[in-house]
Amino acid sequence: MSKLTPETRAKLRTVSTATVCTTLFKRGLRNQFIQDVRPLSPETGAMVGEAFTLRYIPAREDLNPLSVFQDRTHPQRKAVEDCPVDAVMVIDSRKDPRAASAGAILVSRLMKRGVAGVVTDGGFRDSPEIAKLPFPAYHNRPAAPTNLTLHQAIEINGPIGCGDVAVWPGDVVLGDGEGVVVIPAHLADEVAEEAVEMTAFEDFVAEEVMKGRSILGLYPPTDEQARADFAEWRRSSKR
Repeated sequence: MSKLTPETRAKLRTVSTATVCTTLFKRGLRNQFIQDVRPLSPETGAMVGEAFTLRYIPAREDLNPLSVFQDRTHPQRKAVEDCPVDAVMVIDSRKDPRAASAGAILVSRLMKRGVAGVVTDGGFRDSPEIAKLPFPAYHNRPAAPTNLTLHQAIEINGPIGCGDVAVWPGDVVLGDGEGVVVIPAHLADEVAEEAVEMTAFEDFVAEEVMKGRSILGLYPPTDEQARADFAEWRRSSKR
């Protein structure tokens, strides 16, 4: 059963990975932003869901011929069919984008099954086609060769490393135009709540800065006037 509530999911869709990284840093978590991944299309909007993982190891040629895909229980194929609705598939490709983690057909299948998005610290093949899908997909860079040339799918929904971040099944994954951050499941509700509050304040600050106001005393709000102005802004903007 999902632990991510609809309320927390909705809140996270309104905040940035940058803001969430700051809330996690306040809690002593410094390494939650997946390194070297970017959205294939920045137009797909926010990606929020619980992590469902797939792990690759280095391919061994005698165990990884093209014929392995004839097995209906092949871990890569099975993971695509088993990934829950509203989850985010997170793939450990060992930070190696020289061969594809998946291609447009598998990513399209995830989309049609109602998955929230997909992330790999490797690369996707058919990346121009994936970029056209209304579906959040994040990778390092395009990779035309099949995964079988370098990667062997070995485990579904166990702990993995993705872009130097430890990811456990059920962790909450947030993606935006900047990248992907992983929120430990037990912190998701409080992080979402704090991030919404931080976003409101930073929206106020951004408006004030664009009016020509100095950041000194405003960001952070060390001046009483800044705090009073923010309170009035919240009342008037209903934030």
